[in-house]
Amino acid sequence: MTRKKFDLIVFDWDGTLMDSTATIVTCIQAAAKDLGLPVPGNKQAAYVIGLGLHEAMQTVLPGLDAKQYPHMVERYRFHYLTKDKGLTLFDGVHEMLADLSQQGYFLAVATGKSRVGLNRALDAANLLSLFDATRCADETFSKPHPAMLQELTRELGQDMSRTVMIGDTTHDLQMAVNAGASGIAVHYGAHAAPELQELNPIYAASSVSELHAWLNENA
Repeated sequence: MTRKKFDLIVFDWDGTLMDSTATIVTCIQAAAKDLGLPVPGNKQAAYVIGLGLHEAMQTVLPGLDAKQYPHMVERYRFHYLTKDKGLTLFDGVHEMLADLSQQGYFLAVATGKSRVGLNRALDAANLLSLFDATRCADETFSKPHPAMLQELTRELGQDMSRTVMIGDTTHDLQMAVNAGASGIAVHYGAHAAPELQELNPIYAASSVSELHAWLNENA
């Protein structure tokens, strides 16, 4: 039997496993509107998906008084909590994760979500039992700092050279580069394909089914 190329597969959450990009953009815009601040465009708002929430607000609305950012975070959370029950996984995610787990891969999540937010999402999606470890932005440095991948490999006793990070944003792929892991892009999330390709992912998938098939053949 051919030795696998990777032992640990790390997934981003929003825009990679969960179909949440449009909802996050809408909630960022609604938070800014609530506070009478400039409302970012769709591309601006989508760019910050994957960052920790405080970093995201500072990036999407730079130059505000520092006291404004906690209010933006609070209003964002308010709007997101009214919508997150309607969010769903992309088609094929549960089957892909169950298959990879059964094949003996270690599976993990590295996300800009908070710990409370990720646990709620994992529970709602019935995925808690499929991941060996998870790391959130309120527990360590935000992407693209390599800390999440460094901590996950350390926790699971894995080698970074045999770890792959899968995500829909340049923040995910830059984190992989910074950590010395491989990166796979998905083209159905927050960032445009040309931006992702600049970071030289080893593969780019246009759907979960494509990603699943590639991992079965090549990972």
